[in-house]
Amino acid sequence: QVQLVESGGGLVQTGGSLRLSCAASGGTFSSHAMGWFRQAPGKEREFVAFISRPGDSTYYTGFAKGRFTISRDNAKNTLYLQMNSLQPADTAVYYCAASRRLGVAVTTGNYDYWGQGTQVTVSS
Repeated sequence: QVQLVESGGGLVQTGGSLRLSCAASGGTFSSHAMGWFRQAPGKEREFVAFISRPGDSTYYTGFAKGRFTISRDNAKNTLYLQMNSLQPADTAVYYCAASRRLGVAVTTGNYDYWGQGTQVTVSS
Protein backbone atom coordinates (compact mmCIF):
# COMPACT_ATOMS: atom_id res chain seq x y z
CA GLN A 1 0.00 0.00 0.00
CA VAL A 2 1.41 3.34 -1.07
CA GLN A 3 0.32 6.60 0.52
CA LEU A 4 0.72 9.78 -1.49
CA VAL A 5 0.54 13.34 -0.23
CA GLU A 6 0.67 16.31 -2.59
CA SER A 7 1.81 19.80 -1.68
CA GLY A 8 2.88 23.02 -3.33
CA GLY A 9 -0.40 24.21 -4.75
CA GLY A 10 -1.66 27.73 -4.30
CA LEU A 11 -2.72 30.95 -5.98
CA VAL A 12 -0.52 32.34 -8.76
CA GLN A 13 -0.94 35.01 -11.40
CA THR A 14 -1.07 34.30 -15.12
CA GLY A 15 2.40 33.56 -16.40
CA GLY A 16 3.65 32.46 -13.01
CA SER A 17 5.15 29.17 -11.89
CA LEU A 18 4.51 26.54 -9.24
CA ARG A 19 6.30 23.38 -8.21
CA LEU A 20 4.14 20.57 -6.92
CA SER A 21 5.53 17.78 -4.79
CA CYS A 22 4.16 14.35 -3.99
CA ALA A 23 5.62 12.50 -1.02
CA ALA A 24 5.25 8.72 -1.04
CA SER A 25 5.32 6.35 1.90
CA GLY A 26 4.29 2.85 2.86
CA GLY A 27 5.64 1.12 -0.22
CA THR A 28 8.55 0.91 -2.62
CA PHE A 29 8.40 4.21 -4.47
CA SER A 30 10.95 3.22 -7.09
CA SER A 31 8.92 0.18 -8.11
CA HIS A 32 6.00 2.35 -9.23
CA ALA A 33 5.64 4.46 -12.32
CA MET A 34 4.11 7.81 -11.43
CA GLY A 35 1.74 10.29 -12.98
CA TRP A 36 0.11 13.65 -12.47
CA PHE A 37 -3.54 14.29 -13.24
CA ARG A 38 -5.79 17.29 -12.74
CA GLN A 39 -9.50 17.91 -12.33
CA ALA A 40 -11.25 21.21 -12.85
CA PRO A 41 -14.73 21.90 -11.44
CA GLY A 42 -17.39 20.12 -13.49
CA LYS A 43 -14.84 18.27 -15.60
CA GLU A 44 -13.40 14.78 -15.63
CA ARG A 45 -9.99 14.05 -14.22
CA GLU A 46 -7.42 14.36 -17.00
CA PHE A 47 -3.89 13.12 -17.53
CA VAL A 48 -1.03 15.61 -17.30
CA ALA A 49 2.29 13.77 -17.22
CA PHE A 50 3.93 10.36 -16.69
CA ILE A 51 7.36 9.27 -15.51
CA SER A 52 8.88 5.80 -15.53
CA ARG A 53 10.20 3.97 -12.48
CA PRO A 54 13.84 5.05 -12.82
CA GLY A 55 12.82 8.47 -14.13
CA ASP A 56 14.47 8.09 -17.51
CA SER A 57 11.30 8.24 -19.54
CA THR A 58 8.55 10.86 -19.47
CA TYR A 59 5.36 11.54 -21.39
CA TYR A 60 3.14 14.62 -21.46
CA THR A 61 -0.29 15.49 -22.71
CA GLY A 62 -0.53 18.28 -25.24
CA PHE A 63 -1.19 21.23 -22.97
CA ALA A 64 1.69 20.27 -20.69
CA LYS A 65 4.38 19.95 -23.33
CA GLY A 66 6.92 22.72 -23.12
CA ARG A 67 5.43 24.20 -19.94
CA PHE A 68 5.38 21.40 -17.36
CA THR A 69 8.20 19.10 -16.27
CA ILE A 70 7.71 15.90 -14.32
CA SER A 71 10.60 14.50 -12.31
CA ARG A 72 11.25 12.20 -9.38
CA ASP A 73 13.83 11.60 -6.68
CA ASN A 74 13.70 7.94 -5.73
CA ALA A 75 16.13 8.48 -2.86
CA LYS A 76 13.65 10.94 -1.33
CA ASN A 77 10.49 9.05 -2.36
CA THR A 78 9.21 12.22 -3.97
CA LEU A 79 7.60 13.13 -7.27
CA TYR A 80 7.59 16.66 -8.67
CA LEU A 81 5.74 18.71 -11.25
CA GLN A 82 7.30 22.00 -12.28
CA MET A 83 4.67 24.19 -13.94
CA ASN A 84 5.64 27.33 -15.85
CA SER A 85 3.70 29.89 -17.88
CA LEU A 86 0.54 29.07 -15.99
CA GLN A 87 -2.79 30.13 -17.42
CA PRO A 88 -6.27 30.41 -15.88
CA ALA A 89 -7.20 27.22 -17.78
CA ASP A 90 -4.65 25.38 -15.59
CA THR A 91 -6.80 26.01 -12.52
CA ALA A 92 -7.67 22.61 -11.06
CA VAL A 93 -6.99 20.17 -8.29
CA TYR A 94 -3.78 18.34 -9.13
CA TYR A 95 -3.34 14.70 -8.14
CA CYS A 96 -0.35 12.41 -8.13
CA ALA A 97 -0.82 8.70 -8.70
CA ALA A 98 1.25 5.52 -8.62
CA SER A 99 1.04 2.65 -11.08
CA ARG A 100 2.28 -0.93 -10.78
CA ARG A 101 1.74 -1.55 -14.48
CA LEU A 102 4.39 -1.73 -17.16
CA GLY A 103 4.49 0.81 -19.96
CA VAL A 104 3.26 4.35 -20.25
CA ALA A 105 0.09 4.94 -18.23
CA VAL A 106 -2.16 7.80 -19.30
CA THR A 107 -5.59 6.83 -17.99
CA THR A 108 -6.91 6.86 -14.45
CA GLY A 109 -7.62 3.13 -14.63
CA ASN A 110 -3.91 2.39 -15.01
CA TYR A 111 -3.13 3.80 -11.58
CA ASP A 112 -3.45 2.00 -8.28
CA TYR A 113 -2.86 4.66 -5.65
CA TRP A 114 -3.88 8.31 -5.50
CA GLY A 115 -3.15 11.31 -3.36
CA GLN A 116 -5.79 13.65 -2.00
CA GLY A 117 -4.92 16.46 -4.39
CA THR A 118 -3.63 20.01 -4.12
CA GLN A 119 -5.47 23.07 -5.43
CA VAL A 120 -3.84 25.23 -8.08
CA THR A 121 -5.57 28.51 -8.90
CA VAL A 122 -4.30 30.81 -11.64
CA SER A 123 -5.71 34.33 -11.60
CA SER A 124 -6.06 36.44 -14.73
